Amino acid sequence: MPKNSEPQPLPDELLQEAASTMALLATPVRLHLLWLLSHGEKDVGTLAEAIGQTLPTVSHHLNKLKLAGLVGDRVAGRHRVYMAIDQDAVDLATLVISRRLERKSGRARKRRA
Repeated sequence: MPKNSEPQPLPDELLQEAASTMALLATPVRLHLLWLLSHGEKDVGTLAEAIGQTLPTVSHHLNKLKLAGLVGDRVAGRHRVYMAIDQDAVDLATLVISRRLERKSGRARKRRA
């Protein structure tokens, strides 16, 4: 899109949906879960251990992400495995987190130099 063009008006419904997705990801636990799931499917126990939260807490947040259509799940034996399914949400989360990691890494290198 050219920079000099006028932006198109956006419908209220679209703006509300986008704001709801961003609000859902504004919770650190949910953002962390989506980040982890962007790197592959994982079961609840693995996710809970990775982020240092209890199984009920992780299940609660995964259910919110699932209701919003950002993650999906499947049963694998006795485990429920979750996967990221909304590529736009994954792209947003990974972009923000990756940029923060790059900045932090850049600052750490400058201090060592």
